[in-house]
Amino acid sequence: MTHKTENMSIEFKSIPIFRILDYKEAIKFYVDFLGFSIDWEHRFDETAPVYLQISKDGLALHLTENERFQTQIIIFVETKGIDDYYRELLKRDSSVSEVTKTPWQTKQMEIEDPFGNLLRFNETIF
Repeated sequence: MTHKTENMSIEFKSIPIFRILDYKEAIKFYVDFLGFSIDWEHRFDETAPVYLQISKDGLALHLTENERFQTQIIIFVETKGIDDYYRELLKRDSSVSEVTKTPWQTKQMEIEDPFGNLLRFNETIF
């Protein structure tokens, strides 16, 4: 059976979920260091793990203390202005990994959060 759709636009948007182990440490890293903003936070009750959304320049991430989520996740972030972002981060922490050129003609910078999750920022070289 074939399903036909007419005049319908289908779109997808993905938001990665990172497990965090310490709320204050996550805020220090993602908000204070990387420059994200907190969009919203949710807890089912006062003792429940936090679930929140943060964002920066069109990139949204969900962070959670919920134990059913794993750490050591890698996300690939298509980036424009990677050198500018590197310089911005360098002002906050001189140990930021440098932007490198890859054999597949991109610039790349990897930043690991305090919980073992990896953000791989990547910009295509034209």
